Amino acid sequence: MEYPGYILSNHLPAVKAIHTFTDEIINYMFPVTDEPDMFLEHHESELYKLQRHFMELLRSVDMAGKIDRDGISTHFFESLAGVKDLLIKDAQLILDFDPAASSFEEVILTYPGFYAILVHRLAHIIYLQKVPLIPRFMSEYAHSKTGIDINPGATIGSPFFIDHGTGVVIGESARIGNNVKIYQGVTLGAIAVRKEDAQTKRHPTIEDNVVIYAGSTILGGNTSIGHDSIIGGNTWVTQSVPPF
Repeated sequence: MEYPGYILSNHLPAVKAIHTFTDEIINYMFPVTDEPDMFLEHHESELYKLQRHFMELLRSVDMAGKIDRDGISTHFFESLAGVKDLLIKDAQLILDFDPAASSFEEVILTYPGFYAILVHRLAHIIYLQKVPLIPRFMSEYAHSKTGIDINPGATIGSPFFIDHGTGVVIGESARIGNNVKIYQGVTLGAIAVRKEDAQTKRHPTIEDNVVIYAGSTILGGNTSIGHDSIIGGNTWVTQSVPPF
């Protein structure tokens, strides 16, 4: 089907397949099972299945054969252990900081902020390998389930805590340091939306140990929130804030 200015490909990836892969990789990293004795055998077979699924997804977005599918797949699966270490730190921060959190398992299984961070960390690996479509589909899947919109290009340190989370927006070139906590309705966005700015840093930098309370909007690629600062709720910030 032709449209003015471009042609829609007949070989777009199946969105449901990407959603299924996302669910499967999460279950692989944080499995829930009633049969612990079968866990190791299942874990190994599940990895093989995931690797096959991922290669199929890569093939679906690489009809021209221009990306290194084998290299990307190897890098992705070799990165999972490191990503899980970061996620455990994220979950621990939530457990330590949120008085409503009663257990590590509760955080992993029920907290929308943790889910959004989990999917982002996976999608970000693929984004950095310049794979088209797949990381964005993954991030939009998490967005649809949580109301938290994190572009897969955003760089996010660890630990990171999104509390409640509904309405959070984090732009593609945002950079977030370590031990950062943000609440619902926070936007880390661009001052203006212009196509010519696509390759520039459009979104703010949040340094270490910052808390951003609900409803705050922080805009601009040159805007930096200095470390150990607090941004109050319902604020509009377009200039940098010094540390402390």
